Amino acid sequence: MTGAPPRLADRRGAPRAPCLACLTWNVHRARGGDGRVDPGRVAAALAQEACASARPDVLALQEADTEARPHRGLLDLGRLERETGLAHAQAAPALRWGDESHGLHGVVVLLAARVSVAHADLLDLPGHCPRGAVALEVGVAGTPVRIVATHLSLGQPLRVAQLRVVGQYLDRRPPMPTILMGDLNEWRPWGGAALSPRLLGRRFAGPAPATFPVRRPLLPLDRILATPPARVRAARVLDGPLTRAASDHRPLAAEVELPSADA
Repeated sequence: MTGAPPRLADRRGAPRAPCLACLTWNVHRARGGDGRVDPGRVAAALAQEACASARPDVLALQEADTEARPHRGLLDLGRLERETGLAHAQAAPALRWGDESHGLHGVVVLLAARVSVAHADLLDLPGHCPRGAVALEVGVAGTPVRIVATHLSLGQPLRVAQLRVVGQYLDRRPPMPTILMGDLNEWRPWGGAALSPRLLGRRFAGPAPATFPVRRPLLPLDRILATPPARVRAARVLDGPLTRAASDHRPLAAEVELPSADA
């Protein structure tokens, strides 16, 4: 079972803010650089390298279902849960594309036991290729926070349209710190037009280390971002022989500092 990250402490040693460990990875439908589709290799990379290093409370995977209908899940979720200590957050049929899917258009979320889900929605996003977002309103140490996991399109016009849908959804939901994570396919470190506060109605901020391609990352396609008063810190790109063999992206891990429940 993954352990929970410690609460931050002020100079007098008093706990002040809970911290949420997040990990996102585009697993490329389990196709490695050798062209071989091997879901077991992805599971091993997660259990032995990525999750062992990051100890995530939130794991967001992209391209974890097959591309064509019925969008079957690719990974052995039972094995993944046993070996990482995380639980599939989309076990309910209403939170998946279909009965054989593990997620929505390949977006799959797993959570640690200390993260409790209060509300969940699926968002279909516009585009030529199926795209979607999984929105979870959760509680962590008494603090509400929203997690939006997604995989956006390659073209900026489509990313703009997709994130406009996300922004409109957020406008309709109760205000709370929100984490946006996944393969956003945005190569500009500053975020480009799609991530502008004017479009989204709020500012998402966070580091932008390069995660793609896996052998020598040059582009920051994968992001973990948060709205104030939440703050992304300690973002790092993970690496290892299993990870490099399993996908064309590297995983991205970060800690998100949340406001305390009594703030």
